Amino acid sequence: MATGIEVTQSETILYDKRDGMAWVRLNRPERLNALSTELREAMARAMIDASEDPDVYTVIITGEGGRAFCAGNDLRNAHDNYSAGIAPGTEARPVVQYNVSDCPKPVIAAIDGYAVAGGMELSLNCDIRIATEQSRLGLPEVKRGRMPGPGLTLLQNMIPMGEARWIQITGEHMSSHRAYDIGLIQALLPDRDALFAEAERLANIIRNNAPLSVEATKRVINAAAWISPEFSQMVGRAERAMIDTSDDIKEGVAAFSEKRPPVWKRA
Repeated sequence: MATGIEVTQSETILYDKRDGMAWVRLNRPERLNALSTELREAMARAMIDASEDPDVYTVIITGEGGRAFCAGNDLRNAHDNYSAGIAPGTEARPVVQYNVSDCPKPVIAAIDGYAVAGGMELSLNCDIRIATEQSRLGLPEVKRGRMPGPGLTLLQNMIPMGEARWIQITGEHMSSHRAYDIGLIQALLPDRDALFAEAERLANIIRNNAPLSVEATKRVINAAAWISPEFSQMVGRAERAMIDTSDDIKEGVAAFSEKRPPVWKRA
């Protein structure tokens, strides 16, 4: 198995796989894990590897250092680009790109510290978000003459519209307690150790589920966010037809009847 550095080709991402989990750790703690071009490309390589590895059932994304999950785009780099006459949107892009939301496996964001701007948007592209009590979330782009990206389209489908607009328009940070109260975060933990223990607990729950069913369910959920209910039902029926002919559905029923843990297959 390739080591993490061979996959990512960068020390800005620490990547390892164990017990069916792929851990993707943003590793620029001195810059609050801000998203540089190098980090984005290294994360894309890690996500592609996790997506294609049949032994990976769940991906966990977190940040090193304990101060931030991710502080978004590296504005110091942006300032250097603007000073050099490089217009926004024309700066160098990663050669390898991958949207976290395209990962077929469930992705858990384990947030400790600041998850703001592109860092909050990274968490929104994950399927489940858990956070420590000290964490803060926000989209402060309007305070810097910028605009959020996916945070403008994703957020209002995930929490009450008023709460989404408060985050988007004020640019203020929201406490993890408030984010938990409105359903943006699914678990609130006292510290970093408890955060990672909960991430592993959730990953083990997912691992015990039929992977084909989990991945098909995620595809339907993602499709339903962008198409009409009628079309999403069509997508759901097509996915269900595939699941209904898989060995997993037979194994699930047999395991229940025989009172034993199921043994799943991916095909």
